[in-house]
Amino acid sequence: MEAVILILGLLFFAFVALGVYAGVKAIGAAKRGVDRTVTQARRTVEDTALRAKSYGQAGVGGELAQLRLALRTSMRATQEALQSGAAEDASLSESLGLFQRLSVHGRELDDELKRLEREPDRATVASLLPGLKQRTERITHSADSLRWAVRDRARHFTDGDLDALKAQIDVEAGALRHWTVESDEQPIRGQGKPQDGERDQGQGQGQGQGQGQGRGPADDVAQAITAADPRRQTEYPWQKAARPETTN
Repeated sequence: MEAVILILGLLFFAFVALGVYAGVKAIGAAKRGVDRTVTQARRTVEDTALRAKSYGQAGVGGELAQLRLALRTSMRATQEALQSGAAEDASLSESLGLFQRLSVHGRELDDELKRLEREPDRATVASLLPGLKQRTERITHSADSLRWAVRDRARHFTDGDLDALKAQIDVEAGALRHWTVESDEQPIRGQGKPQDGERDQGQGQGQGQGQGQGRGPADDVAQAITAADPRRQTEYPWQKAARPETTN
């Protein structure tokens, strides 16, 4: 009895622990989902604000907004391309590592551009713009190179699969049309087969020839023994006429 109670208690605690673990996982997943939603909403708001500044604000502030918008757009597009490609192509893991290193420089540049937007000394910021533009172009160029390389790789494998599929379909189509080749090789119906009259005539001739050719000396002896009527014998052109019998 005590053993049964102990087992039931262990099962109860196991179910409680499992429920707690599942609850913690569910809460963590929900929290991560909320964090992603908040982060995405914040990015959307920032991108909208930067787009408005780049088009509506002139001078240094507008140029800084344009640099930030170009940087964020390029980095985000490359990240999405790499993550979606890595799910199907494990060889992109090294590219993801390189992008992570590039993202460090991108975040540093974005933070610096964001600080300069609040800088009151516009003359100093204007003097820094050429160097900031160069850094932005270098980072975005590297990100774009990675992104287009991933897309070209995916397109290459897609084209290769399409070519292989086309070759298989061509082979299958040829096999399906093979019946036309076989039908062309078959003899035309009605040719090579004797007609019924010809077949019967040939069989009759064969039987007559067989009977004539099969007659031999034994047949002549048998005919002599039976003393066939000479008047009913068949006459041939080379036979002499029979002499009439005379009595002495």
